[in-house]
Amino acid sequence: MKKNFLSIATLVLVSFFGIAHGETVRILSSNDMHSAIEKMPQYAAIVDSIRAIDPFVLVISAGDNRTGNPYNDLYEPVSYPMISMMNLIGFDASALGNHEYDSKVEGLAKVISLSNFPYLAANITCPPESGIRVRPYMVFDVKGIKVGVLGITQVGDNGLPDTHPDNVKGLSFQLPEEVIPQYKWLTEQCDVNVLLTHVGFDVDIELAKQFPYYDLIISSHTHTQLEGGEIHSGVLITQNGYQLPRVTLTTLEVEGGKVVSKKAENIYLNNPNRHAEAAEALLKHFKNSPEMERVVGYFKNDINGYDPLGVMMCDAWLEECECDIALENYGGVRYDYIKAGPITVKDILNLDPFLNCPVVMTLTGKELHDMLIACFKADRNRFPITSGCTAVVTYTDASKSSIKKLELFDTNGKKLNMKKKYRVVTNNYVASIADSPRQDQGVRGDVTTSDLITHWLEKKGTVDYQGRSSFTEKW
Repeated sequence: MKKNFLSIATLVLVSFFGIAHGETVRILSSNDMHSAIEKMPQYAAIVDSIRAIDPFVLVISAGDNRTGNPYNDLYEPVSYPMISMMNLIGFDASALGNHEYDSKVEGLAKVISLSNFPYLAANITCPPESGIRVRPYMVFDVKGIKVGVLGITQVGDNGLPDTHPDNVKGLSFQLPEEVIPQYKWLTEQCDVNVLLTHVGFDVDIELAKQFPYYDLIISSHTHTQLEGGEIHSGVLITQNGYQLPRVTLTTLEVEGGKVVSKKAENIYLNNPNRHAEAAEALLKHFKNSPEMERVVGYFKNDINGYDPLGVMMCDAWLEECECDIALENYGGVRYDYIKAGPITVKDILNLDPFLNCPVVMTLTGKELHDMLIACFKADRNRFPITSGCTAVVTYTDASKSSIKKLELFDTNGKKLNMKKKYRVVTNNYVASIADSPRQDQGVRGDVTTSDLITHWLEKKGTVDYQGRSSFTEKW
């Protein structure tokens, strides 16, 4: 039966990308997998099927391999389930995503030491004592074709990746556009040139304009689902969505040391195959945790949208920390749908996976106003979610590139007093990225924000957040 299945799968893949004419390089790429260990058996199947036709295919990740599944993120050693899956599949390289830093320098060093593949980032400097071993680039020999892959890690406006500053202490970073020209020599020595980036789709479009001598950019960070790939300034850019809805097979035809044609096609993760049995066994081992399945509360109705789930998170923080107002960055709410019924510890840790701690501060209404705007800017122009107050946000235009006017209201619908002081709770990540003037930098709690939600739900029992939101948008 297995031989028949493999034969059918091979025939399907032959029809998918054809039989090559001339020299061909194939790259199977993923991005923003975020601990999707449940999808790794299917990924293993796809890799096996493609290697049955082309054993030289390169398997590459554009970073953010971790953070998003508590079975992986709370495992000791941290992220070992995901790394073991990637080792089993046989990845050739990975970028450093901003969430690779979530377990701090010592955690990242351990992850890299457990990985059977290199991490590529040309714009990071790691002191020897950090234990982090990162390469700027790799040159792969694919049937005599030199494939150069230059790695770039994400750097925000504050000169650091989008993670808590404590997570990258001792590391230094440069902007991509400052570093990439230093490796122009590499592109002159290789037949195929790839930028492996974790900077976001819009940034990659700009990089394609500045450095059109690259053939391919394997993109990530913004979870942008492309249909195959897009050509910008002659450069093919590929990227997929959050937690492995698809992977991308890129086919590059090479003649005379140059890429003469290129195409990218999506593959959905839904085909089991040869390594799947081993991956399934690993998955069963890593998911053997009764605590994760413990029920802590119930949803009365289905919840659709990041807003209502974010309001629930903020309500929990507000009540548990005995505050007037709570706020969470929009990007900190990690899924947007949950069914009515029981809520487990796993659900809470999937919703709030970062192991952040609460930070309580005393702010005037004006300081809160400015902090919300600062959080909006730092969180890729997404307005924060709140509890204890609501907001009316007026943007300068429909693109929401900047806020023209922000009005805040208390729970009775009255405008918030800009001079009055309020007890405000957020998490340590928001406190670090929302760079606005405030006298009180806050006191950090010794529990996690996910623990606060769990304890709150255990007391509440059943909750209903269908249709809840904390802000209205205008332009």
